Amino acid sequence: MMTLKEVPIGSTVTIKKVCATGPLKRRIVDMGLTKGTPVTVRREVTVRSYELSLRKADAQNILVE
Repeated sequence: MMTLKEVPIGSTVTIKKVCATGPLKRRIVDMGLTKGTPVTVRREVTVRSYELSLRKADAQNILVE
């Protein structure tokens, strides 16, 4: 597994786990980044048919496959 930060541009991956805790985890989950959600990485992240800008530090807490 790798983190969302390591995914090359143009790839589509599936979220396996959000490793953050507390308010950070709540914010990530509230944005729709939950287990089993497919994500396409472009300049932004496409999730649930909308574009999402995500900090690299936050993307590092999301495990994908």
